[in-house]
Amino acid sequence: MSQEGAGEETGQTRPDGPRALDGITGFLGLRWEDPETVRLQIRPDLINRGGLLSGVATYAMVDYCMGSALWAQTKSEERIATISISINYIQTATSGEVICRSTVDRRNRRIAVLRSEVHHEDGRLLVTAIGSYSIFPPRPFMT
Repeated sequence: MSQEGAGEETGQTRPDGPRALDGITGFLGLRWEDPETVRLQIRPDLINRGGLLSGVATYAMVDYCMGSALWAQTKSEERIATISISINYIQTATSGEVICRSTVDRRNRRIAVLRSEVHHEDGRLLVTAIGSYSIFPPRPFMT
């Protein structure tokens, strides 16, 4: 079943963003402007019981944006994986669009350190984060 048809049974549609990478990015509706910039339109199913944008949505946004920023700098024989992300929730939002920008601060052959900021479309800073990623050669999958 295609991602577009995935919600037909429940009557809901998924807001697949341009270049959705997987089911999670498709469900969230992450849209890439470039490898370092990801956008997300806030919608009702991303609002938590407290009536605010779920931290899960912004955390995922940061992780995917950091990964994308680093992936753009990798060689064909390199793979990456998140080691750790420390995130600070400064403010939140209930509507509109949020934009995540990530920067690779430093990388060597095996580790990269990145930072991200998530802003609301009105300019408010919502989230800051720092993350570390492992860089490694491809490995055969174990069965």
